Amino acid sequence: MFFRLVLPRNLLHMLNKTITTLFIGLLFFGFKSDKKAYQVFDQNGKGIAYDKMVKKIAEADIILFGELYDNPINHWMKYEITIDIFENYNDYLALGAQRYESDNQLIINEYLGGHIDYKTLKRRTEVWEKNFSDFHPLLDFARDHQLTFVASNIPRRYAGMVSEQGFKAFNHLSLQAQKYIAPLPLTYNDKLKCYTDIKKMKSHGKITGENLAKAQASKDATMAHFILKNMIKERTFIHFNGAYHSKNYEGIYWYLKQANPELKIATINCVEQESIDDLSKEHLSSAHYIIATPLSIKKAN
Repeated sequence: MFFRLVLPRNLLHMLNKTITTLFIGLLFFGFKSDKKAYQVFDQNGKGIAYDKMVKKIAEADIILFGELYDNPINHWMKYEITIDIFENYNDYLALGAQRYESDNQLIINEYLGGHIDYKTLKRRTEVWEKNFSDFHPLLDFARDHQLTFVASNIPRRYAGMVSEQGFKAFNHLSLQAQKYIAPLPLTYNDKLKCYTDIKKMKSHGKITGENLAKAQASKDATMAHFILKNMIKERTFIHFNGAYHSKNYEGIYWYLKQANPELKIATINCVEQESIDDLSKEHLSSAHYIIATPLSIKKAN
């Protein structure tokens, strides 16, 4: 999706813009010219301009970009938003992502420092299969501009343990292992809708809805912890996570506010609708800004 060449930054950015624009155009080949790839809404459902959204979220200490992982428009937009904030509002950025796990931070730092190549990074970390197109451009952006990039998520093996055993699974972790998760014991509000909905899920063997909700909370708490750990005054932290982890001002957002109610946090919730002319009622107030894309979009294979 994106290519990295040894070229001046302005020319490289122009090439990236051209490539992504062509890609989006191909995705919507056959659409009429008045069809839109996305529409931005505020929390009240009023359509607003992309530039206005970027200007407003750039004022925040932390930006939580809640995306749909199989939606190519979402991946394109998070990259463009990062560039636009960097170039127009604040070049003192830190980036972070759910898709990278905290115990891989050293390897990511080695990549950012130019000590290892992408093949080594991929071999030594459990990056997902679409990493190169969907997340790696952001990692390269951080590398090229000497920005911090935080691997924020709990290692999946620990989340898997919680899904089977609940929070008592943490009792078996060594002090070294505990460095990769939020401080124990975890705060847990089982009344939040993001957890009550999961608790309704049917059990599968040792995995119960109750424990799945706790596993979800362990991810949210850990991501919030590493965001806060890497915050510096006047530096904007942009975090990329699945939409469910921050929509409705819950999940990561809730944990951040519990730690520091004074934080200025901007949330983006990505949704899909049959029509994006108006925001569906179910998505109202789900974030400060909602990015809607049409259901007809071609999904990543």
